[in-house]
Amino acid sequence: MVTQTDSIAATSAKSMSNGGKVLTAVTGGIGLGISIVCASFVAPAFRRFCLPYVPSTAEQVRNVLHFIPRNSAVRVLDIGSGDGRIVIATAQHGVKYSHGVELNPWLVWYSRFAALRHGVYSKTEFICKDLWKFDLKPYDYVIIFGVEQMMNELGNKLISQAPHLKVIACRYPLPNVKPLATIDAGLNTVWFYNLSENNPNSQRS
Repeated sequence: MVTQTDSIAATSAKSMSNGGKVLTAVTGGIGLGISIVCASFVAPAFRRFCLPYVPSTAEQVRNVLHFIPRNSAVRVLDIGSGDGRIVIATAQHGVKYSHGVELNPWLVWYSRFAALRHGVYSKTEFICKDLWKFDLKPYDYVIIFGVEQMMNELGNKLISQAPHLKVIACRYPLPNVKPLATIDAGLNTVWFYNLSENNPNSQRS
């Protein structure tokens, strides 16, 4: 004979079972979401050259802007633009075309939102693409916050693909090009290069 107490206990157990399934599903969904987001940050580490996301300091941003003409129609590209702060800063500096190329899609979307929040969305563009496959020829200035291991090969790419460029290198210099100017010291050091000075016959194609 089934008593009322037994019926209540069975109903309670069923509710707990359903609640456990819901909790498991929610927990699994959150875990999957975190894994997807984290994967976009970890994946670059498995590439030949890992360009980690390290936000630039206020001093580094000021040093970069020192070499870019204010209120100009030049085209500026930040390679590995991260959270977009350099691109946003150049747009606020008056640069008409401020672009960033970044492999991490989450940082690209964050950068677009940040540009909108700072009122410079129309002056900026953030492209989700591998920098090694990106065309540099349309630009006048390229900004690099690189790692030491990649600078030599990156310098070769810049010289061969866009010898008209002016290059602003942060943290590490281009080992195969002589800088025109250097400011600050340590991690805030910025090197300025004019690649056409190294190749007087270079022309923008």
